[in-house]
Amino acid sequence: MTDSLHTLATMPTQRQAGCPFDPPKELIEAREHAPISRFTFPDGHQGWVVTGYDLTRAILADPRFSSRRELMKHHPVIDYGDIEVPPAPPGEFLLMDEPQHGRYRKPLVGKFTVRRMRLLTERVEQITAEHLDAMEQAGPAADLVTAFAKPIPAIVICELLGVPYEDRGRFQHNIDLFLGGEASDEEIGTAYVETQQYLAELVAAKRANPTDDVLSDLLDSDLTDEELQGMALILLSAGFDTTANMLALGTFALLRNPDQLAALRADPSLTDQAVEELLRYLTVAKQFFRVALEDVELAGHTIEAGTTVVLALNTANRDPERFRNPHALDIHRQDGGHLAFSHGIHQCLGQQLARVEMRVAFPALFNRFPTLRLAVPAEEVALRPEIADIYGVKSLPVTWDA
Repeated sequence: MTDSLHTLATMPTQRQAGCPFDPPKELIEAREHAPISRFTFPDGHQGWVVTGYDLTRAILADPRFSSRRELMKHHPVIDYGDIEVPPAPPGEFLLMDEPQHGRYRKPLVGKFTVRRMRLLTERVEQITAEHLDAMEQAGPAADLVTAFAKPIPAIVICELLGVPYEDRGRFQHNIDLFLGGEASDEEIGTAYVETQQYLAELVAAKRANPTDDVLSDLLDSDLTDEELQGMALILLSAGFDTTANMLALGTFALLRNPDQLAALRADPSLTDQAVEELLRYLTVAKQFFRVALEDVELAGHTIEAGTTVVLALNTANRDPERFRNPHALDIHRQDGGHLAFSHGIHQCLGQQLARVEMRVAFPALFNRFPTLRLAVPAEEVALRPEIADIYGVKSLPVTWDA
């Protein structure tokens, strides 16, 4: 690594062939030069890309860097021209700063505590077993994404929010469009309107007939129906898509690292460590954006007010100054503290729920199918494009000995 100013020429749009779990090599090389690099956005905006762990963590916790949607005018791959970006709709708190962010997040914090999420373990075990039973009966082959990885978090988040599971098709497809990186702007806009219409109907139904769920619990607050819709959208999309991709991509990674899978099978007490290591190693929520609200001095450089900063969480989680042998999947790893769930006020609200789902699902899958393996060559597994908000596999054909 050198201390001189490094420039990243373009934001990579694909990963190196044969390396589906590693960040793009251009970002890894940028981190080898310095933890922060100059970057010119396609629209000409002069910004920065942060690839180092310490700097990424610091910015995520620094109120001088904003998450507000209306400031996110520059895309690292697409030139949108001189567009006006509106503020985030009411309730969509991920794209807000304090105090608006806290108004929406605070009522939810108590609903997603470690204790409450652990109380869900038995239900997650039941849901997992039911889908493994269905896989076994339909097997010995399956697309792990549709048979296992998607339905488990979908059922759990539906039950938590009080969404009828039979309605999941109305939002599951649209969430795939939001986060999958392959839909057109028109398709995304249509999906957003359809999802908002559904959530408006759902909130109205809860007003008329409250049930035992998170959304109904919020009805006694001063939150408007529009705000509840926005909050529900954030919880649905985050609670479903990220965990689904971790389950599928994590299975792919373990199958491609048979020594690590063998170690996990031999010692179930390693499950918690394995989940944390997969979160670090894969970092499916791979990039966040922040905008400097004032001039900020970082690593000897001035980040000027109004400048957009790309935070490469996947590369930060592979920083050799923070993690020993960072590009290896090692379920015995002791140097924790990854940023897969972000950091600071926007740290993932549902991280404990995601952990419960993964701690149950991975061991159950591999115990039920000890001969589980890919049904196609690894290079034929369909991956989401690099520009997707959440990285993962689109399908994962697997088979096993009946």
